[in-house]
Amino acid sequence: MSAIGDWLRFAAEDMQMAELALKAEIFNQTCFHAQQCVEKALKAWLAHHGHVPPRVHQMSLLLKLCPQPLPFPATLETKVLALGRFNIPTRYPDALPGALPHGLPDKRDAEEAFTTANQVLTAVADLLKTSGTAADDPATA
Repeated sequence: MSAIGDWLRFAAEDMQMAELALKAEIFNQTCFHAQQCVEKALKAWLAHHGHVPPRVHQMSLLLKLCPQPLPFPATLETKVLALGRFNIPTRYPDALPGALPHGLPDKRDAEEAFTTANQVLTAVADLLKTSGTAADDPATA
């Protein structure tokens, strides 16, 4: 499998973990894996355009590096940026107090993050599949 396919497979695995965590009502992990899914899908998009995906986790930087147009609407781009708020507090239990204004993510946060990740993964996977870049569709694996 190509590097692009590897990024998509890892993104799909994070999507699966987010779904399992959501079903188990482990909302901080739902948000963490949703954020990771989007990060890896964006890195697949970068790789598709010949860029070496950087080892960064900032959604704003990844979006800035992505060749335009992105494979999803601007409204979804805003939701992707919002996922960045989960990067530190869902990863480190001793994160700075107030990293999330209301504490750990709740069910609503988790459902929004899950939906955003699913939309991004589907959009990127569909576009790469259409272009013949991805050998298989990781979103349905």
